[in-house]
Amino acid sequence: MHWSSPETRQVILWIAGILLFFSILGRVLRFRVKSEKGLATVSNLIARVRAWWVMAGVIIGSLLGGRTATEIVFGLISLLALREFITATPTRRADHQALFLAFFAALPLQYWLVHTGWYGMFGILIPVYAFVLLPCLSVVRGDTQDFLARTARTQWGLMVCVYFISHIPMLLQLPFAPLPLGNAGLVLFLVVVTQGSDVLQYLWGKLCGKRKIAPNLSPGKTWEGFIGGVLSASLLGASLHWLTPCRPWQAFVIALMLCALGFLGGLIMSAIKRERGIKDWGTLIEGHGGILDRIDSLCFSTPLYFHIMSYCFGN
Repeated sequence: MHWSSPETRQVILWIAGILLFFSILGRVLRFRVKSEKGLATVSNLIARVRAWWVMAGVIIGSLLGGRTATEIVFGLISLLALREFITATPTRRADHQALFLAFFAALPLQYWLVHTGWYGMFGILIPVYAFVLLPCLSVVRGDTQDFLARTARTQWGLMVCVYFISHIPMLLQLPFAPLPLGNAGLVLFLVVVTQGSDVLQYLWGKLCGKRKIAPNLSPGKTWEGFIGGVLSASLLGASLHWLTPCRPWQAFVIALMLCALGFLGGLIMSAIKRERGIKDWGTLIEGHGGILDRIDSLCFSTPLYFHIMSYCFGN
């Protein structure tokens, strides 16, 4: 992905245009809406748009910087996300060695495997070796209080925040015939469709949402918002098929699966937050939570997307 490419400039201008539209819309609605509930919705929309500007700038900037820059950026995202996850879950002194391994060995080694393209070890380092070693380090300390729950939390955080997310820069290693934006187009397709689904579900839900899907987990999510948002984002994916080796109907089906899985991933992370009694994972993004609050759906859709691209369309 190079700035000199007309396709690159076209995509960047297209994304900037959409974000600018929603930025202006939020400002206009702030002056027009008078009800307390309406103002809360508009404030939430403005906060979301502000977060999207930052996310778009970081991801596009990393892709323009090349494969190594992208690996570093997503490595930092994994680090911040894992920190948020572990901070929100209780640990004990006996877990310190396991946590040290997760942060300072498993995470950097996983991204080193991404950099070298060693897919065989990339696929098993965390779900096999780290999964076994983490409880071994904790159990030798002799603390049995909530041992299974404590170990599972660390394993779960490492899987979601590091293993799942590391599949995004690994997309740049897949062997494909030349694409308009190279393999960077695969990353853009994934991010735009998955994050676009979150946005469209929110808008559809506010416009015509009535029937709650999971009121105990995420009171704002409705069947109308889910169906409208997923179908709209899937059509968006079909229109962006040229970023991938897919035909329009294939891109639509893949986008449909990504949106559905991303929605379920968001519910899963909401369930964890409710169990921990917290509203947001962090405060890094002003007015809109932490890194995990913005990438929860992306965490769960990414591995599926990677394997579809690898096994169905890779050379």
